Amino acid sequence: MRAVTWQGKRDVRVENVPDPQLQEPTDAIVRVTSTGLCGSDLHLYEVLTPFMTPGDILGHEPIGIVEEVGAGVPDLQAGDRVVVPFQIACGNCWMCLTGLQTQCETTQVTGEGMGAALFGYTRLYGAVPGAQAEYLRVPQAQYGPIKIPEGPPDDRFVYLSDVLPTAWQAVRYADIPEGGSIAVLGLGPIGDMACRVAQAQGAGRVFGVDLVPERLERARERGVETFDLRSFHNEKELVAAIRDETDGRGPDAVIDAVGTEAHGSAAARLAQQASAMLPRKLSGPLAERFSVDRLAALYTAIDLVRRGGTISLSGVYGGTADPLPMLTLFDKQIQIRMGQANVRRWTDDILPYLTDDDPLGVDDFATHRVPLSDAPHAYEMFQRKQEGAVKVLMKP
Repeated sequence: MRAVTWQGKRDVRVENVPDPQLQEPTDAIVRVTSTGLCGSDLHLYEVLTPFMTPGDILGHEPIGIVEEVGAGVPDLQAGDRVVVPFQIACGNCWMCLTGLQTQCETTQVTGEGMGAALFGYTRLYGAVPGAQAEYLRVPQAQYGPIKIPEGPPDDRFVYLSDVLPTAWQAVRYADIPEGGSIAVLGLGPIGDMACRVAQAQGAGRVFGVDLVPERLERARERGVETFDLRSFHNEKELVAAIRDETDGRGPDAVIDAVGTEAHGSAAARLAQQASAMLPRKLSGPLAERFSVDRLAALYTAIDLVRRGGTISLSGVYGGTADPLPMLTLFDKQIQIRMGQANVRRWTDDILPYLTDDDPLGVDDFATHRVPLSDAPHAYEMFQRKQEGAVKVLMKP
């Protein structure tokens, strides 16, 4: 089959690889009909290269048709249309039953000290072949895949794999008071969708911050009060402008949908780039012990949120030696919640929004739809924020 493979920093290629086979009774094989390019895939493209191996198959946002199932998958059959969550969870362990599927005790990558295995996301998360491919082996298929109806286009449901539950969890973790205010830092796919979810769940005012004109315009068209980073000399001016809109206090909650590759973190960016250029035998251990994130967005969130407010982190962070302003966090009584989305915890809540009325705007959420063969260009375009790219779907 054809699949998108990682070959090095900023080097992805579409190659022929062996077709996946059933390996366990709880496996299924899915023929992928659409698959997303996620902002966290760009971290593998640029920053998390010490944890990658040439030939790794990328991607974790698939929708498709079941081709084959193992004997331990009673509720799926060939021909079923399914969305596959980005994490692999069993549904039966204590963590899954508690609603913490990304901490699944069956699939935890204990050798790396990490949580549940993820599709296409480094050796830290199991080095499981990913979903930017024609076919996908789905472990724990007795629980993970979400059956969806025939009829509507893939765009209606594909975001159940990641974008929708990640945005939904970000908003739930933000704990916005009824009619309260929230600022979303970063209006890429997750930040954009988080704004929509916050509006749907009753937020009184939603502020969005970015510096890409197309992203700001998309959010503005849906009623988000947008702030263009380029209009301010520094972060303090931005914070002051949003505080002026919230009686001088700041918003009740802030979602950081940017993560480790934030703009305005020059020293950390140099450290990330230097680590990525080292030989893999050196860069892996170094990154595991001394890696740092670009923390400009998180620092802004800490400064911006009102006293006693909540910061919700949905942007991926991977640093192990990050400096944090603990005095400010403690003094302001800031609550912080974070983590990979627990997909199956939220999907039953989200499905009623995926109707013909399309209140979340999923049917036209993608800005680009390209064949799988165009993946190298799609990665470059998305990473450089060119051609108005906000969300890219690929068709195998």
